[in-house]
Amino acid sequence: MIDRRRLMALGASLALAPVASRPALAQAWPTRPVRVIVPYAPGGSTDVVTRITAEWLSRKWGQQAVVENKPGAGTNLAAALVAGSDPDGYVMLTGTSALATTRLLYRSIPYSLSDLAPVAMICSFPLMLLVPTSSPAKSVPEFIAFAKKNKGHVTYASPGAGTAPHLAGEMLKQMAGIEMTHVPYRGDAPALTDTIAGRVDLQIGGPAMLEQARSGQVRALAFASAKRSPLEPELPTVAEAGFPDFDVSGFFAFFVQAKTPRAIIDKINADTVAVVHDPAVKTKFEKIGMVAVGSTPEELGAALQAETDRWGPVIREAKISLD
Repeated sequence: MIDRRRLMALGASLALAPVASRPALAQAWPTRPVRVIVPYAPGGSTDVVTRITAEWLSRKWGQQAVVENKPGAGTNLAAALVAGSDPDGYVMLTGTSALATTRLLYRSIPYSLSDLAPVAMICSFPLMLLVPTSSPAKSVPEFIAFAKKNKGHVTYASPGAGTAPHLAGEMLKQMAGIEMTHVPYRGDAPALTDTIAGRVDLQIGGPAMLEQARSGQVRALAFASAKRSPLEPELPTVAEAGFPDFDVSGFFAFFVQAKTPRAIIDKINADTVAVVHDPAVKTKFEKIGMVAVGSTPEELGAALQAETDRWGPVIREAKISLD
């Protein structure tokens, strides 16, 4: 018979066993392929960054990081899939700032942000303001003057309703006191085609279009970030044109199901940070206009909250709803 003292000692040892095994669990993880869910179609910048990172994580882990594209519903389908997955780290989401805005844009979404745990910011990138080469505007102040002179006839393109470029356009309208009609496209590429042709007056998009600006197909007016980008140091910012609070940058980051053990989150974080700061990976990112970051989970969580705080007032004033 086990007396009360021995029974309590046995219970204590069993309670401590899971804690003691956590480092070993994380060290062994992963023991099978890891799914990495991308909320957009193949070929876009989110997909490209994920595939670069996944390739190098696969080497580090000795297990395949398999990229799966699950576009739809403004990234909500992919996010809901990860939010409803087993909390073991084997299903990851490449999230964007859309995670901060979907709750503001949609009346209902099939998951809660609290169902996801931030892991690591992979990279960040500044948005750009571009105009056709036929545009009379050669700077942000000149474009604003053009928009005021042609009130009611100015258009701006974005890669889709509710995206960061769309919201950046609404922010510019509100700060500069101008009118522009939003023209949503199904991605940056078709929007760029119409910008080059002069069918729209302004395009707000990612730095991948620097190549077209450098080749003279379109004219870059400014970066939308608070500071000039190392990608093109000579290009000014919207903030320098008299709008110091205009700061719009995008990011890509990993998230997992919220109840995933912290030891596994920490391992994914450490491995991701190591990968994105590898010189070869940083070079790959720079070629597509991305700046490697490699944040802590807490820093990523703070960045996501900052996005919510930034876009809430803009969305409410513009009365944007995607339901």
